[in-house]
Amino acid sequence: MSLASALAQGLHTMQCALDEDQQSALLRYLTLLEKWNKVYNLTAVRDPAQMVPQHLLDALSIRPYLAGRRILDVGTGAGLPGIPLAIAEPECEFVLLDSALKRTRFVTQTVAELGLKNVEVVQARIEDYAPKALFDTITSRAFTATGDFVAATGHLLADKGCLLAMKGKLPEEEINHLPRQWSCEAHKLAVPGVVGERHVLVLKQNL
Repeated sequence: MSLASALAQGLHTMQCALDEDQQSALLRYLTLLEKWNKVYNLTAVRDPAQMVPQHLLDALSIRPYLAGRRILDVGTGAGLPGIPLAIAEPECEFVLLDSALKRTRFVTQTVAELGLKNVEVVQARIEDYAPKALFDTITSRAFTATGDFVAATGHLLADKGCLLAMKGKLPEEEINHLPRQWSCEAHKLAVPGVVGERHVLVLKQNL
């Protein structure tokens, strides 16, 4: 099966509607990632056929949980989940943040080549980042433990905003040890082609 067919089939299964231009942009992103990966070691997944489910579909699986229009992706790495979500949601503003120069260099180049006007790339540690405005949604994919994620990013969240922590197995101990001012809803994600459990934690401040 071609990458285009695998992507289209996966999106259909997930009921994630994207037009041909958006699907083409996602596949061009994979081409760039495969090319840069050979030099910069951006991701452990080397096979483009595996990148479709493990990177593209996995990133897009949290799309239904995005809140508002201003979104921060912390520890974006190779641009995940930020770049696929920015392609899927052109009306939203995305900031992709990472502390490593090699990763932000790749993400910056990718954003330019794909013509993503709704993405800003920032090289900084989250502790040093001072945005111009707060965020409606803050995402992380294997960034850190849930409690540390809350502690590091909670002050950047707008009222009624949410944190989205992407996880494998449900981290019950992490959830149980969250500060009292935070509530957590856990949702199991069904990602076609991905073996093993996937979850997203939707974290909100108790106002």
